[in-house]
Amino acid sequence: MQNVKSFEISKQLVMQAYQKVKANRGSGGIDGESIDKFDENLKDNLYKIWNRMSSGSYIPPPVKLVEIPKPNGGVRPLGIPTVGDRVAQMVVVLTLEPQLDPLFHEDSYGYRRNKSAHQAINKARQMCWKHDWVLDMDISKFFDTIDHELLMKAVRKHTHCPWILLYIQRWLTVPYEKSDGTRIERDKGVPQGSAIGPLLANLFLHYAFDEWMKRNHPNVPFERYADDTICHCNSLSEAQLLMKDVQVRFKQCKLELNESKTKIVYCKDSNRKLNYEVISFDFLGYTFRPRGASTRLGKLFTSFLPAISNKAKQRIGDKMREWKPQTWVHMRLEDIAAKINPVLQGWINYYGKFYPSMLKRILERVNFHLAYWVRRKFKRYKNKLTRSYHKLGKIAKENPTLFSHWKWGIVPSVS
Repeated sequence: MQNVKSFEISKQLVMQAYQKVKANRGSGGIDGESIDKFDENLKDNLYKIWNRMSSGSYIPPPVKLVEIPKPNGGVRPLGIPTVGDRVAQMVVVLTLEPQLDPLFHEDSYGYRRNKSAHQAINKARQMCWKHDWVLDMDISKFFDTIDHELLMKAVRKHTHCPWILLYIQRWLTVPYEKSDGTRIERDKGVPQGSAIGPLLANLFLHYAFDEWMKRNHPNVPFERYADDTICHCNSLSEAQLLMKDVQVRFKQCKLELNESKTKIVYCKDSNRKLNYEVISFDFLGYTFRPRGASTRLGKLFTSFLPAISNKAKQRIGDKMREWKPQTWVHMRLEDIAAKINPVLQGWINYYGKFYPSMLKRILERVNFHLAYWVRRKFKRYKNKLTRSYHKLGKIAKENPTLFSHWKWGIVPSVS
């Protein structure tokens, strides 16, 4: 007798979900199984996921809780599902996302195809030139406080598929598991680190904020990347009113603005003369504030522009200190390049997009790390910092593409 499944889920969809999870990489969950380990028994692992999901018997395992320290104190809880559970979640994402994404607001940029953080930053830059004021919003513990009932109401608005509803409900309530085996039951929130979390978070804020803004403040443009949101206003009074309205709206949605981090900002530049205390804000790793600029004809003026934030600079500095160049002494320069180029290129790609001179100043430190290698590698440069730096410059002149920051123009001087 043929085995009839409760739900029709294709094996091809499960394979597509696996390929997506593998491309995203990520660490193992509570079972400690890595993607490479999962691959060793791939056929059986994917069959089990398909079989259980199709029969309605798939029960997600607990989510591994990792607490990431925040720069300003406290911790950010990160929930990491097992590799197999991420594949199962991705099956639902691949099914549901094509229905939801076309409905989302054009200025919702987080975790969406053909949308990026750079697009959000660029749009914010343009809007700051057009509007004098910004409401910089911070939602308190957003991912941890999403109301399950409201979220499922939004999901049901867009799908009646029984297996999608069943498994989303299970993922929402699966417990966290700490490193000591202690389990924490959950009745709200969506784990950061889950495959389905970004889609659910976008859907929740689509109704809690985006659609509400279209109805109640249609003339206020905004950019949103997940829960990171800024709104552009034409006056201080408009920004103050908006902040009050948002507080009321979020209370209705069981969310809360973090009052210590939410602020109204004046986008000060050469043409905006008002004295106002707050003239900067951070958005997606960039700090927007008054900065020097020049016209095409070379005339200097003050514009309101984004550049790499102080927090991002600090993280880069911390990473450079982890390199410990004293351990590079027995390595070839080519090996050092292979080790640090992926990191350097990542910084350049992301933080070098706007006001790149700020990042270039930071990446000049890399050359001093490399000059240290020259001093330790060649005895004649042992205690001669300037000469070792010039020697590095000669190497860079001969091999200008060896390091990513050299290709970007941050080359040590030869003399």
